[in-house]
Amino acid sequence: QVQLVESGGGLVQPGGSLRLSCAGSGIVFRHYFMAWYRQAPGKQRELVASISIGGGSTDYADFVEGRFIISRDNAKNTMWLQMYDLKPDDTAVYYCTAPRSNYWGQGTQVTVSS
Repeated sequence: QVQLVESGGGLVQPGGSLRLSCAGSGIVFRHYFMAWYRQAPGKQRELVASISIGGGSTDYADFVEGRFIISRDNAKNTMWLQMYDLKPDDTAVYYCTAPRSNYWGQGTQVTVSS
């Protein structure tokens, strides 16, 4: 059974940083294109960042504006999202996903507030 488990969310002040982790089990990470999505209250789920199978190619939503870094370690079946200079608009539940296979984690809450 495939499981993707996110961790690292929490409450942070504007301008702060968080590092989200996604640990996979029942899945061979190196076979999957991976991504982070987020969903804010009352809004549709949206792509935050994606990373190729080998990690050599990444892509970010325009709103990231250079503040986030997506990375992965296939040997550890783990993916990360390092987030800097967080803004209140970044408040959302963040999801780890292998989107082309429709595997999703349960999400981790990120709240940016003073």
